[in-house]
Amino acid sequence: MNPEQLLGLVGEHRDSIHAALDGEQYALLLARLGALAEAAEADPKAVRRALQGVRLALVPLPLDHPVRVALDSVRLAGPAIDMAVVAGARTLLERLSQPPPVPDTAVIIRAAQARLLAAPVLDLSVVRARCHSAGLDEPPPELIRLDDAERGDRYPAFQFAGAAGGPIPVVLRVNRILVAGIDPWGAADWWLSGNVQLGGKPAALLGELPDEQLIGAATALVEGD
Repeated sequence: MNPEQLLGLVGEHRDSIHAALDGEQYALLLARLGALAEAAEADPKAVRRALQGVRLALVPLPLDHPVRVALDSVRLAGPAIDMAVVAGARTLLERLSQPPPVPDTAVIIRAAQARLLAAPVLDLSVVRARCHSAGLDEPPPELIRLDDAERGDRYPAFQFAGAAGGPIPVVLRVNRILVAGIDPWGAADWWLSGNVQLGGKPAALLGELPDEQLIGAATALVEGD
């Protein structure tokens, strides 16, 4: 890989580089790029020294980062380095000096909702049938109900016992604590995401952990413990 290709790779992975380096390391990278951008185009040795500085500033990247992987193949010695790399450094420095783009909140929310809807879910007719078989006239309001724009209301299946059982009492109790009626997506995310305190996804731990442990974890979340 030649230096121009390295600079192009750095530009391509700007956001992940910004995330991987701490503030001091990123500032050093910008300073080294600045030195390269200011190197005299008529002095190949100065350009080569500045390029080596950029290369060293990228060493703290994680070993599996594409730019870090490419560093060992960059040739800074031997044939004369194309002076166009100085101009490339100026452009790259301007780009890296800009703040990273702010993630689109709406996109993030849609992705999170799609992940939750991808888990096993039941439609309203199935939920009503299960509730009736359990002696309930209507689905309890504590059940998590997710609004699927394409398929209508969907109820995460973990809330029900077995292949045809009714609502699980401890799930209803935890859902009340999580205020699932107001924030069903937040409640579903708690059940279906990893939980350090419990050692796994709460939904997968139903029947394995004592009910009080699940209740305690949900209470700790709500109370901020």
